[in-house]
Order: sequence, then structure tokens, then C-alpha cells
Amino acid sequence: MNESNRQKKVAQIIQEDFAEFFRKQASESKQSFLITVSDVKVTADLSIAKIYLSIFPAEFRKEIMKEILVNKAAYRNFIGQKMGKQVRIIPELNFYLDTTLDDVEKIEKELRGEGDNPIL
Repeated sequence: MNESNRQKKVAQIIQEDFAEFFRKQASESKQSFLITVSDVKVTADLSIAKIYLSIFPAEFRKEIMKEILVNKAAYRNFIGQKMGKQVRIIPELNFYLDTTLDDVEKIEKELRGEGDNPIL
């Protein structure tokens, strides 16, 4: 099913706002990490936003995702202030870890014969 223009616009606003938010958060942190908002999907009724995050380096993923899930209400408040005038309902936010780049790297290693699979 195709996304409506409204869904795409709301998803784009959420993606841009969170990208900037996480960039600032990473720059202010003592640890060196990067959080990228790789994709945002919004339901047809605009009530739920699925936000996919890539976190580098990998050793910080579990800790950062845990912190994000704990602060979900604060993030919804943040996005509500940013887009409150543009939508009637602020969507519920669901955060997911995007491991697509890891999967691509693993497949490329396997294809080069550097993985666990023997070369046939």
C-alpha cells in the first residue's frame, strides 16, 4: 500500500527533527557515537510513527536504545512542540534499531570468502 503525501510529509518532518536532535545530543556527549535516523514510517491515521535508528559504534547500541526507550515520552513531547501546529494528533513513537548496514557488510564478507562459510 502506498503512503499518502500527508504521511510522507509527517515522516519527513519527524526524520529531520530527530536527526538534528540526535546530532546535537551526540555532539554534547562525552562518548563518541553517531545516531542516524535511517527511516520513518507513519501509519495512515498518523497515530503511530516507526523510527528506525542506526547507531555507531555497535558497542553503544544496547545502552543508547535502552535510554531512548526510557525517554520516549520526552521525545514525543519534543516532536509535539516541533510539529504541534501542523498535525492534530502527535503520533506515538516507536523506535527500532536498523541493522541494515551490518547485514550488508556481513553479506559482502561472506561473498569475499571472509565469513564463516567455506568457499565452494
